[in-house]
Amino acid sequence: MDDDATHRENNKRKSDWYRTLVEEVNDLATVVDTDGTITYVSPAITRILGYDPGELVGHEGFEFVHPEDRERNADALEAVLSNPSESETVEVRFRHADGSWRWIEATMRNRVDDDIIDGVLLSSRDITERKEYEREARELAEEYEALLNSVEDAIFLMNVEEDGNGVRFEFERLSPSYERQTGITTEEVQGQTPQAVFGEEQGAELAANYHRCVKTGEPISYQEELRVSEGARFWQTKLAPVVSDGEITRLVGVTRNVTERVERERQLRQQNERLGEFASVISHDLRSPLNVAQGRAALLAEQGESEHLDPLLQALDRMEAIVEDTLTLARQGDTISETESVSLTNLVGKCWATVDTDDATIEIVDEMTFQADPGRLRHVFENLFRNAVEHGGSDVTVRVGCHNELGIYVEDNGPGIPVEKRDEVFEPGHSSAQGGTGFGLTIVKRIVEAHGWELSVADGTEGGARFEFEMSEQGEFV
Repeated sequence: MDDDATHRENNKRKSDWYRTLVEEVNDLATVVDTDGTITYVSPAITRILGYDPGELVGHEGFEFVHPEDRERNADALEAVLSNPSESETVEVRFRHADGSWRWIEATMRNRVDDDIIDGVLLSSRDITERKEYEREARELAEEYEALLNSVEDAIFLMNVEEDGNGVRFEFERLSPSYERQTGITTEEVQGQTPQAVFGEEQGAELAANYHRCVKTGEPISYQEELRVSEGARFWQTKLAPVVSDGEITRLVGVTRNVTERVERERQLRQQNERLGEFASVISHDLRSPLNVAQGRAALLAEQGESEHLDPLLQALDRMEAIVEDTLTLARQGDTISETESVSLTNLVGKCWATVDTDDATIEIVDEMTFQADPGRLRHVFENLFRNAVEHGGSDVTVRVGCHNELGIYVEDNGPGIPVEKRDEVFEPGHSSAQGGTGFGLTIVKRIVEAHGWELSVADGTEGGARFEFEMSEQGEFV
């Protein structure tokens, strides 16, 4: 066999080897000439794009490329033709046989004047799923950025790193709201530990909560003290782990400045302590001499008659009533922390039985159960019933029932309360009934608000006074 024949035989073997290779691999192999006309397509075209190879051979590849991607495809082809030693990779949308568009990533290599392949070889693969994932990731990132930039709560991201001593936490990102409220920027803290940013003592307290979140593997909520300024010191924080491949790689924290609330609660505690001291004075220091005065007045009444005794006894009884109401008022302003299920019918019945109602009538229009402190709520109904009898007379009718979906009303058919006086009746010391202490409705308002409810006055169905409670927690109507 001469040299030319041997050379042709070797080329045929190489050609057969290359053809076998491109026909068996998963990637799509395509050859185009310098004009972009397709001269060869591997059988993978059927699996990837639904065509028979013969349907594409002889056509210009640009015909099947999305119009918006043709310029980018042409630039890549021109680049490899101009520089045979370089390859170019381009992503374009290629029309599928069913008319849809599929994303194809093609790597072009110039094989012009090659003994085996004459033209530009394109090694392509379908990347539609990857492009869809990238699109979703991009949209998610945009939503994430929008959230960080618009939410009022402060957000911080912590990287969770494993080192030789255990878990290490490093700041990754702070939201604009976090930066505004603390004066700390992402650039200042990125890559740093809580101890490096806030000092060893305060940083260790922060890291302890981060360790707790990692250990539990679940979101946690807590209040922490972060002394960044006088107006931003106490924070209510929710911390959640981010799990990747079974490992916690990040912590996402959402925190809210609750300094004003904490300071307000502290002031309320101080006020309640002073009220407790005041109640103690009333209960012991004032009541004791009052009881002595009442006893001595009673002895004087037994020893003889005097026109001054009745007014004296009445004055002492009124003083006792004021002491009782003032003591109740001092003790009823605290926020209700523990509640239980209360039956409206049972509560109203007990309260009605303890009030001197003469010939008055009680009507329970609806039945419901709700969450409340029944002991303290008894003062509400007892004072309202007493108020109705004092102003409506001994034969007044009192009705109790459900108000809207989340409320209770107590109304009577007495004279009612003028609109211009409806705010005044809740002020301490205000009373329109002879002999009243003026604290009854004030006590009602304090206890209702301590439950987190709202109290208002309206006209009754028969023209009397109607007191309405709007509850914050849903009751169960029966």
